[in-house]
Formats: sequence, C-alpha cells, structure tokens
Amino acid sequence: MLRNAVLAVGGVLLATGLVALIGGAYGAAAFCIVWGAILVFGIVYERVAYKTIVDKVPAGSGWRRTAERFVDDKSGRTVTVYFKPLTGERAYVAEQSGGAAASPPVVEG
Repeated sequence: MLRNAVLAVGGVLLATGLVALIGGAYGAAAFCIVWGAILVFGIVYERVAYKTIVDKVPAGSGWRRTAERFVDDKSGRTVTVYFKPLTGERAYVAEQSGGAAASPPVVEG
C-alpha cells in the first residue's frame, strides 16, 4: 500500500515537472522531475533488489550463519540470514519445521 502511494506521488511529481518544463518554469520543473525520478526509481529498485527466500544455504564456501532471524510476512516461515564476508552478500534461508536451516552453515576460509 505504501509502495503504491509513494509510486503515485513520484508519478505526479514527474508529470508536474513535465508540465512545468513545457510552461517554462525550469526551476520547478527540475525540482519535480528530480524528486519524482528518485521516488519512482527507489520503489522500482527496491522491488528488483529484494532477495528471495531460498530453502537451503547457497553453494560455495564462506557462508556464515548470523543471529538474524525473522518471520516472513508472505509465507509465515522463519528465515535465517547467512552472510558471506568476502563479498558482503546475504542469503535468506527458510528454516525447516524442526527449527534449523535446510543445510548446515558452511564456514570456510
């Protein structure tokens, strides 16, 4: 809901900026276009960048289990966060019904 509202505000700002640009109000046009683009891009990027929840720890070495756990709103499953210090990558792994992640944490060099 909030995403849709922010996206709508961004769209209105972009449209207002275009109208202001046509009308010759370049300062107002620049303000509206820049902020509208930031809002729209931010919402679109957030949707693309959101990591999916997987059922097992990703393959490869260096993944470390963190203390971060949360319940996913969509699936209701408990999710454990894994972190790879070498790259900064994070993986969101759903826990099995027994309370442990699908595969043991890989902690290698």
